[in-house]
Amino acid sequence: MGKGQRATQAYKSTEFIEQVRDDEGLVVGGSPFKQAPMNSSSLLQDAGLPTKKASSLSATPEAKVVEKASAKPQSELEAVPSLILVTTYLSFLMLIVFAHLRDFFGKLFYPSNYVQLRVQNGLAPMVSDFESLWTRRLYGRIRDCFNRPITGVAGGHVNLLDRVSKDFNSTFEFTGRVRNVLNLASYNYLGFAQSEGPCADKVEAAISAHGLTQTSTRAEAGRSVLLTETEDMVARFVGSEAALIVSMGYATNALNIPALVSRGCLIISDELNHSSLVSGARLSGATIRVFKHNYAPDLEKVLRRSISQGQPRTHRPWKKILVVVEGLYSMEGEFCHLPEILALRRRYGFYLFVDEAHSVGALGPRGRGICDHFGVDPREVDVLMGTFTKSFGAAGGYIAGSKALIDYLRLHSHSAVYAEAMSVPVLAQVSSSMRMIMGEDREHALEGQQRLDQLAINSRYFARRLAEMGFMTLGHPGSPVIPLLLFSPAKIPAFSRECLKRNIAVVVVSYPATPIITGRVRFCISASHTREDLDYALEQISEIGDLLLLKFHQGKEEEMKKIE
Repeated sequence: MGKGQRATQAYKSTEFIEQVRDDEGLVVGGSPFKQAPMNSSSLLQDAGLPTKKASSLSATPEAKVVEKASAKPQSELEAVPSLILVTTYLSFLMLIVFAHLRDFFGKLFYPSNYVQLRVQNGLAPMVSDFESLWTRRLYGRIRDCFNRPITGVAGGHVNLLDRVSKDFNSTFEFTGRVRNVLNLASYNYLGFAQSEGPCADKVEAAISAHGLTQTSTRAEAGRSVLLTETEDMVARFVGSEAALIVSMGYATNALNIPALVSRGCLIISDELNHSSLVSGARLSGATIRVFKHNYAPDLEKVLRRSISQGQPRTHRPWKKILVVVEGLYSMEGEFCHLPEILALRRRYGFYLFVDEAHSVGALGPRGRGICDHFGVDPREVDVLMGTFTKSFGAAGGYIAGSKALIDYLRLHSHSAVYAEAMSVPVLAQVSSSMRMIMGEDREHALEGQQRLDQLAINSRYFARRLAEMGFMTLGHPGSPVIPLLLFSPAKIPAFSRECLKRNIAVVVVSYPATPIITGRVRFCISASHTREDLDYALEQISEIGDLLLLKFHQGKEEEMKKIE
């Protein structure tokens, strides 16, 4: 019997541990640096909040905001003081100029350090001088802010391995110390990243019954009963006829889009789509056009022009037109305007591909994703894609749609024909967490819904408090991803290092992942965060904001009250 099983039996009489909550609905109690609860039965509690009221927190207000926002494209730079924008551009210009100067004098006085950038033995260098400048001179200086090694489970808190560099981040050495930090950097939206509890017990039982892996592609000997059952469950969960599971989230897009479209087809992509969608579109050989981020009128403009002109040179009709969007844009914290896009789909007859990597399990009153959030029939979307690496605490992804589509992909997609089948432990984690969200796990029937409600409460509370403090944040209310703009390149590593001093783990993002002037820190909120966790983080972030002069809008509180 596993530890999680013993814990479950110990609390079987009450099913859930009592949790004290405040008026906001957030869990109260405990130190901000304790480990995340190991038994998921003790993680959340209803605390007297009606289910309908809690569910509405994750649907109705956000939908109203999205409807207002969809009238015209919103730019986060409109309200930014011009001085901030000018100094940001000048800062990057100075960095680039000094980088070139260092390279110029370095090649004169330290030529041995630049051998890899010169022609050697008649062979061209693998990496060009100019293309590697950003990595060597800018990213290298702040490399300590990225790829920080951890140990253990990345739950509400995570154990971070301390490291130091004596050569300006060229190499690192471990100090041997382990630091427990508040985790605002992981996509653990529903708190299923746990090494103990009901999901861990299901994984242990599945390994005993099925082993670890089928050591084969699913097209040969990798199709198991567990895989088939999980695919059927995914299809029921998202509301489609069938689903295909892929062992890698990135490959779910990169390898399946080329099976859907080819030369002579047209892909119309949101300009801020994830790189996996971009890779899949480029591999397909189809013509690619982009439209303004999350702006349906510009999508219609591109559609009308593309349909009227047809293919380049020949002007023949397109074989297919595939519009590709995301349910929740993880860098912006914004929901796609799905109802408007579906209205265009009915009018122009294109195929729609929705990437729900961040929205499935995190949005909607039932956690079914962006379709659930807007109350849209998921069968109106031709292709639904999602991953298990966020809300489900697992790995891999899925493609869901009609049975004819999925049967076609099983035979033609490289992810099904050549890639390995998903391993048994991952399948067990996916099925157990999904059954809990769906309420099909009798012993923990209410816990999945409680996690969804708690995530919605935590996300809205954290975003509102940041705005009240005067920070400039992006995204729609209720998004579990909350970006906070930093702008200046010097403030990006400074914010990360100041957070680490205060035992908070965050992710900072800059160019080329974002536009050059919109560097940001991206907070990822989880259902496993308590009120003490969030309040501690907000207090420390406020101090850092005062230190780095990041509070641009002192009058934001009244605006947030209007949104509420």
